[in-house]
Amino acid sequence: MINYIILFANIILLVTGQILFKLGIEKAGGLVWNKIITSWYVIGGLSLYGIATILWFVVLSRLPLSVAYPLQSISYILGIAAAFFIFSEPVSPTKWVGALVILIGVYLIAK
Repeated sequence: MINYIILFANIILLVTGQILFKLGIEKAGGLVWNKIITSWYVIGGLSLYGIATILWFVVLSRLPLSVAYPLQSISYILGIAAAFFIFSEPVSPTKWVGALVILIGVYLIAK
């Protein structure tokens, strides 16, 4: 069970890092490199990615890649949810159905 908790922590860190990257780019006004590289959002996102990578090494040492890697697709679902709830992006019903299909696949792989 602890291995799946570590994997879930890895996924949360990756998604949070992506959210911070998006916030940093928005605050910078687009791809303004001198603003992006000094953005605390971007630096925070990179830091979370570093921690997530260390957790991923732990996961890979404990779970088969054929289980761990597909389960990371949960990050796609969390990314869609973040787009909708945090950034108020429109998410079509088709995307929600796709997220459900991913969830079913994750369940089948984890089982």
